Amino acid sequence: MSTIELYDREDCPYSKKVRDKLDELDLDYDETLVPDAHSERSEVEEVTGQTGVPAILDNRMDEEFLADSDEIIRYLERQYS
Repeated sequence: MSTIELYDREDCPYSKKVRDKLDELDLDYDETLVPDAHSERSEVEEVTGQTGVPAILDNRMDEEFLADSDEIIRYLERQYS
């Protein structure tokens, strides 16, 4: 069972940066693709309180979630490199 959960959009360049880092570090993660329309992103909003992606949750994090691609990448490098 993965400890990392990623909410993203397939065509989002910021989401792609995060997926690339996860793949580079050979990390398993659960991915939830969200709809294009922000108004239809209730699943990610329920978890994070926002509709933006990417957003990542990891039970190793002190934070509840991270939602900035650069912050996510820095976290992954610190935690898993």
